[in-house]
Amino acid sequence: MTAYFGLLDAASAKQGDIVFVSAAAGAVGSVVVQVAKAKGMTVIGSAGGAEKCEFVRSLGADHVIDYKSGPIVKSLAAAAPDGIDVYFDNVGGDHLDAAFALARNNARFAICGMIEGYNKAEPQAYRFIMRIIAARIRLKGFIVFDYFPRMAEFYAEMGPWLASGTVKSRETVVEGLESMPDAFLGLFKGENTGKMLIKL
Repeated sequence: MTAYFGLLDAASAKQGDIVFVSAAAGAVGSVVVQVAKAKGMTVIGSAGGAEKCEFVRSLGADHVIDYKSGPIVKSLAAAAPDGIDVYFDNVGGDHLDAAFALARNNARFAICGMIEGYNKAEPQAYRFIMRIIAARIRLKGFIVFDYFPRMAEFYAEMGPWLASGTVKSRETVVEGLESMPDAFLGLFKGENTGKMLIKL
């Protein structure tokens, strides 16, 4: 639901848009990739490492960036030489800055999370933040609870997608409640693909 409404409402994404998704192998990002493809968008997903990048490709992403392979802004410029219309932010940091740099006029950003900076003592510096003005970028932060009154709308479209296999999910399952602290900390290091779950 976070992915669905973040993409389609907070970012006002529509058919034909070029969409950049950070943490595209994660629980939310992987669903953003699939919803965007189901709605006729071009998708650029970012993930860390060959295995996660292959997973994002398997979801239908048109281009996949391995953020561990070099500067994100250069990789995004290669994948989207004409720029992006939508950015779905799960990470903040260098990903958000690259999206500022490559945003087309009137681009829309859905700000869902900024995990890269959650535990940093120093605030992130953004080289390209002034492009918010020049490119007339719209940024909208949101929380999934905002959309609970519209849950029926989400179920009506997502249910058939899940039933048909248009949208798939993957989970990283860690055994035992005693493993919960390590699993939680693993989220900040990108140790999960899809949803991180604890099996009791």
